[in-house]
Amino acid sequence: MILRNEPRNQPEKNFTDPIQLLQYLELKREQSPFSESAMESFRFKVPVAFAQKMQPGKADDPLLLQVFPAPEELNDHNDYQNDPLAEARFLSQPGLLQKYHGRALLLVTPSCAIHCRYCFRRHYPYDDKGHSQTQLDNNLRLIEHDTSISEVILSGGDPLSLSDTRLKRLFEQLQAIKHLQRIRIHSRYPVVEPERVTTALLNTLKQSRLQVMMVLHINHAHEIGADNQQVFHQLLNNNILLFNQSVLLKGVNDSPEALAELSEILIQHHIIPYYLHMLDKVHGSAYFEISEHAALDIYKQLRSLLPGYMLPRLVREIPDASAKMPLYP
Repeated sequence: MILRNEPRNQPEKNFTDPIQLLQYLELKREQSPFSESAMESFRFKVPVAFAQKMQPGKADDPLLLQVFPAPEELNDHNDYQNDPLAEARFLSQPGLLQKYHGRALLLVTPSCAIHCRYCFRRHYPYDDKGHSQTQLDNNLRLIEHDTSISEVILSGGDPLSLSDTRLKRLFEQLQAIKHLQRIRIHSRYPVVEPERVTTALLNTLKQSRLQVMMVLHINHAHEIGADNQQVFHQLLNNNILLFNQSVLLKGVNDSPEALAELSEILIQHHIIPYYLHMLDKVHGSAYFEISEHAALDIYKQLRSLLPGYMLPRLVREIPDASAKMPLYP
């Protein structure tokens, strides 16, 4: 983690102005041009804790590239769309996705700690109010009546955007459903804003009768610093299984060396490298795309650098498939 004295232009918690972040990183606007128009459809938000891990003066910093609103977001690409995974087709009700056997995904909030420019839900219609308490209660009733569901996945947004009080209530409601066995939380908070993992949150997780798993989203080894490591250990010490999924992104982690370094540090902290996703083709993200041919070449080299247990599965998500599609036999 890169530590420095806090300049006067650093906000208390989040950067919401790209110019302010550039000043913090000692960069000029001409070094990192950005699009104000891109921010109209998907606003800019970067936690200070994440920005502290960026390298000053480096316009191509792999963490900065993930969050900076590039002019290329405005380019049109025919095979890119607002709903690349056709999630609208798999909504049983607003806020409840049922795509894979035995699992139900709850979209419990539209809020995130950080706005990653390649996010496949950057255009999701959260105005459907699927995250409202009334609709959430309706969705829980549907899960209660469907005994084929053994696992609930909490997503959003980021489910840890909910307050500790709301999360505790949600956990109480879920563990009252007798046929549920597991809760899986997909979150970026332990990575980008680790102070969110409070004692109250840990108590809620460890006291549940359900097995709790957390899937982190880390794309580059530089995202992990001393603050994250402490949180990872707290979660592990409370019997939370930790997995990681990454997205293969041009300019960010598109080399076998970068991916190997990430797997090394994940295993060091007892986090299982789970998936390496191909980019979901959402409008505004095409400049991150790696071709399938190039991805397979990178993955082949990665296999030669890592033992099998450290190798994430290279996958693409296809809307009508019954599972994620592996790209390497």
